[in-house]
Amino acid sequence: MRGMNRLLLIMAVLVTCAPPQVPRTGDPLKRGLTDADFPRVQKLADNVYSYEQLRLAGSEKFTTVSLFVVTTEGVLVADGQGSMEDTLRMMREIASVTHQPITHIVVGSDHGDHTAGNAAFPSTAQAFAHPRSKAILEGPSGVAPQAITAVADKMTLTLGGVEIQILFLGRAHTGGDLSVYLPKDKILFMSEAYLNRIFPAMRSAYPSEWVATIEKAQALDVITYVPGHGFVESPAILREELETARKALLQVIAEAKRLHTAGVPVEEAVKQARFGTLETWTIRSSQAATAIRRVYLELDGTLR
Repeated sequence: MRGMNRLLLIMAVLVTCAPPQVPRTGDPLKRGLTDADFPRVQKLADNVYSYEQLRLAGSEKFTTVSLFVVTTEGVLVADGQGSMEDTLRMMREIASVTHQPITHIVVGSDHGDHTAGNAAFPSTAQAFAHPRSKAILEGPSGVAPQAITAVADKMTLTLGGVEIQILFLGRAHTGGDLSVYLPKDKILFMSEAYLNRIFPAMRSAYPSEWVATIEKAQALDVITYVPGHGFVESPAILREELETARKALLQVIAEAKRLHTAGVPVEEAVKQARFGTLETWTIRSSQAATAIRRVYLELDGTLR
């Protein structure tokens, strides 16, 4: 009996000392976070950092995530922020970490919440984007103050002795999703191809191809997967949540297919669609209808 009591005491101490479980959500309020907690910079490896800044979608807040790599020959930034103000704020945070200038920019997503502040970056910096994103950013409605090099498949940079791979793993959230891979540290920044507990946003997505893109990422030698939206967690949780994101896409596609097969017109399908556990995910209210319409386009063969 005495041995049992001792075991119970040890178990109680372990439970008491265990770190609190962080809610799996993209909602900062449910995580107990406020505006004052942001921007948030986390060191992922030597000279590799994630940067999280809150943005607003309707009445909901969630994070836009960037990555920056510090080398002796300059700083590479993967994805900017959604405004000049927010990008300048990120640049100040980078300057507090290093005196090295920003010399390289990777456009993981060409959407405005990742590029609208790119004019704040030095005009001398070299930018990299997928050919489709390059055309958008250099088009009449785009803003591309930096020279953009197109990356259609893969490009390897060596910056200050650090190998940095820019990869196109397939169309996902946009038609030109690029990822940044650091083979030494086994870190993969996936931009908007990875939404951590954020409802699958599909305004310019390729639903089935997005699933395949995630599966290609999962097949790489990666320890830390970094999302473009949602919180940056421990490597183990980020790996789990990437699989959760893949399953969320499949769940949305399956619901749209169910309604499409039943002959439900798309606008009626928008009203009837139910997403189970995804109903409580961040920005579901603003993105679910768009997702159903996008999958219908794919099923009808009219997705351009």
